[in-house]
Amino acid sequence: MKSFFSLVLAIALAITLAFLLLPLVALFLRVPPGDLLGALGNETAVDALLVSLKTSLVANIFILGVGTPAAYFVATRSFPGRKLVVTLIELPLVLPPAVAGIGLLATFGRRHGLLGGLLDASGVSITLTQTAVVLAIIFVASPFYLRTAIAAFSSVDPTYVDASRTLGASPSRTFWRVALPLAAGGLSAGAALAFARGLGEFGATIMFAGSLQGVTQTLPLAIYAQLDLDFDAALAMGALLVLVCLGVLLFVKLLPSWTRFASISLAPSAPSSSK
Repeated sequence: MKSFFSLVLAIALAITLAFLLLPLVALFLRVPPGDLLGALGNETAVDALLVSLKTSLVANIFILGVGTPAAYFVATRSFPGRKLVVTLIELPLVLPPAVAGIGLLATFGRRHGLLGGLLDASGVSITLTQTAVVLAIIFVASPFYLRTAIAAFSSVDPTYVDASRTLGASPSRTFWRVALPLAAGGLSAGAALAFARGLGEFGATIMFAGSLQGVTQTLPLAIYAQLDLDFDAALAMGALLVLVCLGVLLFVKLLPSWTRFASISLAPSAPSSSK
């Protein structure tokens, strides 16, 4: 009976993997290695890849810079409405991309946006610019980092934090020298997932930022634009995006062993240095 149940589990896993991997295998079977390398020399693909990497990098700098202290506050403080705050952080995860895009337009659009009058008065235009791409990425990708960061900070052993405070370390010093190193594994995983999600963002970007080659056309938008023009080029760019995302996920899998070492070597230094 035990072996039969194990067989059922193995079959379920095989079906799951087959369903998830078959489209990716089909993609690479349609794209010879030469065409994949040729995509790197395609002007449209190069422009789109550079826009994707640039905007995702800028967006993730903001996500980490603002999201890390925000997640630490939520994870370490008890306050009225905390569950509601966490729910609101998670809300963009389940919103359709079209809703995200129209919401960003309703906020930052010059004519009908909530901040439209202020933008007009200052002469700032956000829509159809790389700033719009960055904002779209932040909106859809930041919850991936925030939720992971909250869980990472919540899992930090409070004994270390209490010891640091008992030995005279300030709250900010405890954050930098104790909590942050101990949560580094989860924070790094969340950052990588947010970066990968930003690279794959499509719906909110095309509605809010448009698809201007070399300006706002990211790699997913370039793939969509090439579907009717050059299907083989779209396949090659799709395979390229798969490889980039796979690299990010492999990086996530390899990272915990490094951050675990960093946590062990850095965390104890806070209490001892405050004697």
